[in-house]
Amino acid sequence: LAGGTMCPSYMASKHEKDTTRARANVLREFLTRSSRPNPFSHEEIYEVMDRCLSCKGCTAECPSNVDMAALKSEFLYHYYRQHGIPFRARAMANIDRLNALGAILPAFSNFFLTHSLGSRLSKKVLGVAPQRQLPALAPQSLRRWFRRHRQQLHPGTATRGKVYFFADEFTNYQDTRVGIAALKLLSRLGYEVVMPRHANSGRSYLSKGLLQTARKLATRNVETFGGLVSASTPLIGIEPSAILSFRDEYPRLVPASSREKARQLAPHVLMIDEFLAQEAEKGHITPSLFTQKAARVLLHGHCHQKALASVEASRDILALPEQYEVEVIPSGCCGMAGSFGYEKEHYALSMQIGELVLFPRLRQAAADTLIAAPGTSCRHQIADGCGRTARHPVEILWEALQHADTQ
Repeated sequence: LAGGTMCPSYMASKHEKDTTRARANVLREFLTRSSRPNPFSHEEIYEVMDRCLSCKGCTAECPSNVDMAALKSEFLYHYYRQHGIPFRARAMANIDRLNALGAILPAFSNFFLTHSLGSRLSKKVLGVAPQRQLPALAPQSLRRWFRRHRQQLHPGTATRGKVYFFADEFTNYQDTRVGIAALKLLSRLGYEVVMPRHANSGRSYLSKGLLQTARKLATRNVETFGGLVSASTPLIGIEPSAILSFRDEYPRLVPASSREKARQLAPHVLMIDEFLAQEAEKGHITPSLFTQKAARVLLHGHCHQKALASVEASRDILALPEQYEVEVIPSGCCGMAGSFGYEKEHYALSMQIGELVLFPRLRQAAADTLIAAPGTSCRHQIADGCGRTARHPVEILWEALQHADTQ
């Protein structure tokens, strides 16, 4: 009711072992008292860490500013060194590679993912809850679409500046429509968009504790963008958990030789919501560009956005159309948290978390109310939890810009 995020699993279960305090206490006890060569190998630590959603709410709301998501990643890394990496964790971590293979024949892949028999088999193999809908692949990747339409996106002579675009692994293969809307919006508003080749964000490897691979990807991205990005030519991205890794994990994750470059890069890496809000504040984007039609928008912010940035940027850009009334839902975590809510043993808890605030508020909303959610997992949770379609703020803004053209 207070609108906080920390700690979603405890809010739903009311069990002490699901608190941030309990996880920190258990870690401290075993790391200081264990006689094992690998003190992380205890099942008791796994038990309390397992229900951490890595939402990062504690980094902003805990009085001690503990980053339990980082501690969980570090724990899993050491735990798996002792016990081996489970098949599901390895598969979820390598989702970008799996999507790249599936994107060779997306129609066939989607038939297998959505057909009743293929879907049941996939979920059984991966340990996914049977109630979940597996995310489908887009007909073409965002990078492929960009190559084909690059000339059409050129803003012409009246450019407002250049931006580098991060095609994260989720937008590239699954949420391509969001990426296309973002690219068209940026171009129409007068920005030159450059999309260099780069590694994926490493977010899935971080969440599953595969830190060596995450470090390699982070280092490659720092080296790629370190010499390109600046205050005048920022790097912007769609998915909060992916793009905010540059500001949160990368400066700590990369080798010492790359840390200063990572620290210098971090302030110039923005969620697209943040970039558009800053440009609007400078007067470069004005309400006159958008529709005068009225609409009501309910906004659910992403957990990493709440902890590391702000939901205000998303709210502000959604309010650019003068007749759009925007309400931020005080919803905390949606309960999906990447792959967490897909996993069969976490499904019930995931739904409990959604039912705390988010689902009831959305069920009360009128059918014509627009629902905005910057996070891809949040949008899937909303679809599975209450049958409503949520869109990224840039999709709603692009549509408002198109409507203005027809007025």
